[in-house]
Amino acid sequence: MSQGEAGGRSAAKLQDQGWAWMVLMAAVVLQGLTLGFPCCIGVFFTDLQHEFQASNSQTSWFPSIMVAVLHGGGPLCSILVKRFGCRFVVMLGGLLSGLGMVSSSFCKSISELYLTAGFITGLGSCFSFQAGVTVLGYYFVRWRTLANAVASTGVSLGFTLWPLLSQYLLDEMGWRNTFLIFGGILLNCCVCGAIMRPIQLASGSLPHSAKPEEEPGSRAEEAQLSNGASPHHPTLQQHTRRTKCLQMLQKYLAFDIFCQNKGYQIYTIGVTWMMVGFALPHVYIVPYAIHNGVEEHKAALLISIIGFINIFIRPLTGLLSGRRFFTGRRIYLFSLAVLLCGLSNFICVISAEFSVLILYCVILSIAMSGIGALIFQVLMDVVEMDRFSSALGLFTILESITLLIGPPLTGFLVDITSDFHYVFYNSSFFLISAALFMGLSFCALEKKNKLKEASKARLDNPSRYQYSETSTESKAESQSPPAVEYITSI
Repeated sequence: MSQGEAGGRSAAKLQDQGWAWMVLMAAVVLQGLTLGFPCCIGVFFTDLQHEFQASNSQTSWFPSIMVAVLHGGGPLCSILVKRFGCRFVVMLGGLLSGLGMVSSSFCKSISELYLTAGFITGLGSCFSFQAGVTVLGYYFVRWRTLANAVASTGVSLGFTLWPLLSQYLLDEMGWRNTFLIFGGILLNCCVCGAIMRPIQLASGSLPHSAKPEEEPGSRAEEAQLSNGASPHHPTLQQHTRRTKCLQMLQKYLAFDIFCQNKGYQIYTIGVTWMMVGFALPHVYIVPYAIHNGVEEHKAALLISIIGFINIFIRPLTGLLSGRRFFTGRRIYLFSLAVLLCGLSNFICVISAEFSVLILYCVILSIAMSGIGALIFQVLMDVVEMDRFSSALGLFTILESITLLIGPPLTGFLVDITSDFHYVFYNSSFFLISAALFMGLSFCALEKKNKLKEASKARLDNPSRYQYSETSTESKAESQSPPAVEYITSI
């Protein structure tokens, strides 16, 4: 038995069974610690404003940087995963997250907080989260959709527990001591990483794209060497560096997929646009409620309600989308969830009473469940798994740009107008337009592909179409050359 066959059988034993479910449980905790964590920052919003005498726009840069780096560190995470493996990257992320929050407890200005809790903690969360998502793709094949949905319930648990814990610790100890404790909690990402032991893949499952990427550079170098050029010649060295740079961009940022794969292109642009408005309610719902007279404990409870409902709805969404009927149609479910999320924001504009805000959080939570359960599954549907890590890197770095600028710009608008309604107007505009763009674009792309397949079928089997055309004609007409020539020339 060859080494590749042995590796393939050992990988098959680990996939969808046994230790894979332990890895899934670690991924649940991991997503709760990383993706769920930024949701609690709104609890500290008012205290940080008073501590550093900062405006809404200045304060909102802190969670924006954290979330943007969390998503935008994808390319660097991809490089580390390729070089060191998922386990190492998850544990490194845990160390950085803990270090960032411990350092933030000693900050003397809001700008220092941008670096410690914003950049360092965000980067650590990025490493832990994205490496954890990548390893799930290798441990699960048959149950991949369900695994992604179950793992995303960790975000729901984080949404439920982080705000309640934050409000309790804030009341008891203040924000500095709370951040110090958070640093210790985030170190548990290292424990989750230790569980994610490497899986031995068959040689045939390795990315095939590496070979053609290396060939152009090597062929060019060989051609110049054969013509007598020295390997240390400046022109050759410059050409080699440029070729390696292009190879790195193609390998870790997947620009080639973005240019060639229309589905990936549409989905990436749609989600990037969507993210301008997606994070706004999470950042501003607590300040908005407090601004309108809701008690701080009740305001923090709003985010917990969103997370609690997500715990039950996300797995159901995963099971529903995993059915055979939705194969190839998950993008439409995702677009519908984004549309519902955008429409729900108008509830907050109607009234800021606590009972109305609860209704808003319930509807928003249902929509978020669909987005959270499907966002990476749809990406896996449109991109080959051997390029998923690279595709995820470009996907996340583009959306991080809009995640970074969305809350501060909206905060600046709120500072000028003193009207929190603009938060929900902006969020609705970007979410609804993104949903329509993705849904309609994929529908048009699907129709175009069907027309191409029909044309290809005619070219591949012209005799079938010739027979169907001539069988209905009279014998005299069937002998006329134009009809036969026209059909066979399509």
